[in-house]
Amino acid sequence: MANPQHFTKVLKDLKDGDDKAADVLFPMLYDELRSMAGNYMRYENKGHTLQPTSLVHEAYVKLIGQDDVDWQGRTHFLAVSAQAMRRILVDHARTKRRKKRGGDVKKVNVDDVEFKLLDPEVGEHVLAIDEALTHLEEIDPLQAKIVEMRFFTGMTVQEVADALGYSKRKIESEWTMIKAWLRKNVRLEGK
Repeated sequence: MANPQHFTKVLKDLKDGDDKAADVLFPMLYDELRSMAGNYMRYENKGHTLQPTSLVHEAYVKLIGQDDVDWQGRTHFLAVSAQAMRRILVDHARTKRRKKRGGDVKKVNVDDVEFKLLDPEVGEHVLAIDEALTHLEEIDPLQAKIVEMRFFTGMTVQEVADALGYSKRKIESEWTMIKAWLRKNVRLEGK
C-alpha cells in the first residue's frame, strides 16, 4: 500500500485537474478495487456479463470524472468506489429486469455468517439488496454506510470503526442491529 501522504497528494492532484494523477492513482488502488469487485461478483450468477475487471474499470472511469468530490483519503476513495460499483451492478440488474417480466416476491432468511450477507445463489438479486440499502439509508444513514463498507468493500469491523471515527464496540452493536433488520427486510424475487 502506498504512503498515505503520497496517496492524499495524488488525490488532491486529481481533484485539481492533473490528468496524470489518474494514471498514477489506478495502479496504487488496483488490487484493492479488484478485490472489492470480486466481492461483489462473488454473489452474481456465473454467466454474468460483467466481470470483476470490467467492473473496476467502469467504476474507476466514473470516479475520476467527478470534479465535485473532495477526496479525504484512501478509505474515502474506496468507500465511494464501493458505491459506484453498487450503482453499476444495480443499473445492470435493472436493465436485465426490464427485459424480463413478472416474478413473485418471497421473504428470505439471512444467515448470521461473518458478513456473507447472502449465499451465492442469491447473487442475481442485487436489486433487492439495493432496495433494502436505499430504505436503510433513509432511516439510518450510519447503518447503511456500515453495510456498504462491510459487504461491498470487505472491511473488518475495526476498519469500519477507524474509517468512520467510531469505537469498534459501537460498530459491532450497530452491526448486530443491521443483521436483524436485513433478515426482516431483504426480499428476493423468484425465490
